Amino acid sequence: MSVLGRGTDGRPAGGSTTSRPVIRWVLAVFALAVIGALGYMVIEGWSFLDGLYMAVTTMTTVGFREVHELDWPGRIWTMLMALSAIGVIFGTVGVVAENVITDVASGRRKAKRMSRVIDQLHGHFVVCGFGRVGSMVARELVEDDQKVVVIDIREDSLQRAEDAGYLVVHGDGATDEVLRRAGVERAKGLVSAIDSDADNVYVTLTARSMNPDLFIVGRAGAENVISKLIQAGADRAVSPYTMAGRRIVNLALKPGVVEFIDAALARGGMAFSMEEVVADADGPLAEVTVGELRGRGILTLAVLHAPGAFEPNPPDERVVAAGEHLIVSGATAVLDTLARSALSGSRSWQSGVPDSLARGD
Repeated sequence: MSVLGRGTDGRPAGGSTTSRPVIRWVLAVFALAVIGALGYMVIEGWSFLDGLYMAVTTMTTVGFREVHELDWPGRIWTMLMALSAIGVIFGTVGVVAENVITDVASGRRKAKRMSRVIDQLHGHFVVCGFGRVGSMVARELVEDDQKVVVIDIREDSLQRAEDAGYLVVHGDGATDEVLRRAGVERAKGLVSAIDSDADNVYVTLTARSMNPDLFIVGRAGAENVISKLIQAGADRAVSPYTMAGRRIVNLALKPGVVEFIDAALARGGMAFSMEEVVADADGPLAEVTVGELRGRGILTLAVLHAPGAFEPNPPDERVVAAGEHLIVSGATAVLDTLARSALSGSRSWQSGVPDSLARGD
């Protein structure tokens, strides 16, 4: 899983306990002011407002003149108030400063700890933008047992991602430094799902220059942006709105087909599934016929020659060449075993566009 365990590093269940000493010290300041006012009322016979004014000016060492002339008991009370106030106020300032420093240090420690975890990742996915589409992409990847690092420049979005347990990097995904912190040079794929088409193009350009083998999926807000993302280096570019429209039409015209494909692509709920696998030269698929695969319980639906170029329903005598991509279907357990032994570590990882992008969520 790609989520970062909360455990003892998460926030306390009942709110932050570090604020309780601060509250107690602040209450002590108010209590001392009230006690001082009552003392002046009893000793000097002043009104509560006059006593409170004198107590506050004494505690804060403002140095205004006395409200009324003090006799010797009142002066002794004022000295006691001043000495007590020094301890209470300095104690309050110290506790507040300690909590601020602790919070800052804790945040830095947490960021360093998360950075160390990201530095150890290999073959993970980087999701740029944690909006409606990006959050769905991250969730789908996690459900597929993939490791995910989220990049976002917005503090609120990043906080939501962190609260959900994702590894996060704050900053602009179009910069080398931020992508490097997310481990893009060791990543398997990147999904740029930022709301801005221009930002998605810049992220794609930067990521491609840093990792030529990275599989990149870019989100396009408009159809005419798809070609720009491809030119920038994206392997796939999709418009969530266009894809959502197509899905609605397919559901209206071919509901059974759509539901079958969804079930085949879903994880954990069905005994069968569909996968894209690569026939590595040293793997179990190279130089094997389609008929032999069928005998092993693996149905070859198509051979993928290039994006959008399929050889559907190849004959049994068709020999699978090394490096070819196959769209196969079969029992989930069989395909899981096949995928573990056949998938390569370069740009051949792709198993289709994440459902969240295709659905336009």
